Amino acid sequence: MELLPTLSTFFIILSAILVAIGWRLVVKKQYKAHKKVMIAGALSALTFFIIYMSRTIFVGNTSFGGPAELEIYYTIFLIFHIILATSGAVFGVITLTLAFKRNIKKHQKIGPVTSVIWFCSAITGVMVYLLLYVFYDGGETTSLIKAILGT
Repeated sequence: MELLPTLSTFFIILSAILVAIGWRLVVKKQYKAHKKVMIAGALSALTFFIIYMSRTIFVGNTSFGGPAELEIYYTIFLIFHIILATSGAVFGVITLTLAFKRNIKKHQKIGPVTSVIWFCSAITGVMVYLLLYVFYDGGETTSLIKAILGT
């Protein structure tokens, strides 16, 4: 198992768990605890992003190493995950901004949508990790820097 992908996957799972706990706390009207847990969830997601981007830039992305006949399905699934993760991150920033600006009515409307997108993103992210590093041996890894410089 690769250390950085395993570590980043841990942080995305942690962020999803914290978001679920935060959702439960707000339902119970424990708003201060909700705020703390959701900030921790956001920091966990940010930690994931920093690890993921650092690995992507300096080490690289790993291609699918499973059977060739599954590669198209993996690619479609990966695109779906990327769309979820990107929209989840955008929704997350908007949701946090609304909360910090104390625009609670809008925060309450968008928060559940953001959480569901984030849960789906985390689940699909774990599946991508499992497909790349657990179920199959990872394929070739090429760093972004090497790809840009052509080395």
